[in-house]
Amino acid sequence: MNERFNKKVHVIARKFGFDIIRYEPKSHPLARRKKILDTYNIDLVLDVGANTGQYGLQLREIGYKDRITSFEPLSSAYKLLRENANRDELWDVHNHALGDEDGITSINIAGNLYSSSLLDMLPNHIKSSPNSKYVGTEDIRIQRLDSIFTSVVKHAKNVYMKIDTQGYEEHVLNGAKSSLQYIDTLQLEMSLIPLYTSELLFNEMYQNLFEKGYKLIAVEPGFTDNQTGQLLQFDGIFHRM
Repeated sequence: MNERFNKKVHVIARKFGFDIIRYEPKSHPLARRKKILDTYNIDLVLDVGANTGQYGLQLREIGYKDRITSFEPLSSAYKLLRENANRDELWDVHNHALGDEDGITSINIAGNLYSSSLLDMLPNHIKSSPNSKYVGTEDIRIQRLDSIFTSVVKHAKNVYMKIDTQGYEEHVLNGAKSSLQYIDTLQLEMSLIPLYTSELLFNEMYQNLFEKGYKLIAVEPGFTDNQTGQLLQFDGIFHRM
């Protein structure tokens, strides 16, 4: 009886564009991420490409209580990020990008803000999300993680780095060649089709990380083409082998 009732509830919910699933690691991506954070005793999350702080807020919502350090180069997004982190004593924010150089560079500003990138956007992306089209540029500061790692990590023992930099993930990793030996868990946004110029696609990034000693332990769905249902990007969570 309960099974039939539950099935009816699911059918009705889906008709209205919703679903009901158990909040547990085997079926819910956020519950799975929280379990990973707990399993590896994560005491610092490096939030690279923080935008306005959505990821940090989500971490707090799922119960992560330790340190967060966010990096966001865009001035408009950083202003909101700083406001979101302002009352959180364990959340630090930095107004610069991470990459494979130290200096000043230019970033493309997307109409939806969160698709902004240091790389040129390809037609596939604009077609799937017209409001992501670039509307301007901004000069920003960029640093290698290797240049600042000691000052940022401080006394943290188990570091988790999330990289959401719209195709620029390889550059962030290249600027962290020395730091990666101290980072056992990574979460990266990866594309299944080309969305930005010169970005590594999933198979290339998977091989790149495998060669660095990481294995894929979880995935979280991401950017989808609403017209076709095709998954264009997803997040892969990797842990050192």
